Amino acid sequence: MSYCVLIRHGESQWNLENRFTGWVDVPLSPKGEQEAKAAGEKLKAYTFDLAFTSKLKRANDTLRFILAASGQTAIPMEFDVALNERHYGALQGLNKAETAQKYGDEQVKVWRRSYDVPPPKDITELNPDGYSESLKDTAARTLPYWEKKIFPEIKNGKNIIVAAHGNSLRSIVMHLDNLTKEQVLELNIPTGAPLLYRFGPDGTILERKYL
Repeated sequence: MSYCVLIRHGESQWNLENRFTGWVDVPLSPKGEQEAKAAGEKLKAYTFDLAFTSKLKRANDTLRFILAASGQTAIPMEFDVALNERHYGALQGLNKAETAQKYGDEQVKVWRRSYDVPPPKDITELNPDGYSESLKDTAARTLPYWEKKIFPEIKNGKNIIVAAHGNSLRSIVMHLDNLTKEQVLELNIPTGAPLLYRFGPDGTILERKYL
């Protein structure tokens, strides 16, 4: 039997400022650092063999705080863009409340939570390539990475921690929990809260809980 802990990074500076972040590489807020350290305290009872995280420092720093607090700084860590937050396109950097006033609460909820509707792709200073991703697009890079790199380690009996982002983790949880497109609309992954999955030898899920 093995386990995997999924954890969304602690509060970032743009979470605090209520801005869409996406691929903009912002740091943790002081509260976010404390959330990561508190998560590390909760995870002292768990031993990890491998750690996976994104290429963005808010997730990287969360992982480092957790491993330091739980006394496991020597474990191997892998960093990959496949675990990055979804790209929020032209919304990156915008205040969420002001965006909702402009476009309406329902439209913003669709952009934030829906499965296959991407945010606007307009070219802006924070989105010079005019790119954006839906959750479906995010899953298209996150799930192959999960299946190729992470899940085989779990099936081999390794205990894993994955520090990533709200939407890259939503895509993994949607897959693990067999959620529909409608159900994932209401799925929110809180910052700094370790989500534990225990797996049997054949990879079946035996337990799922927040710590």
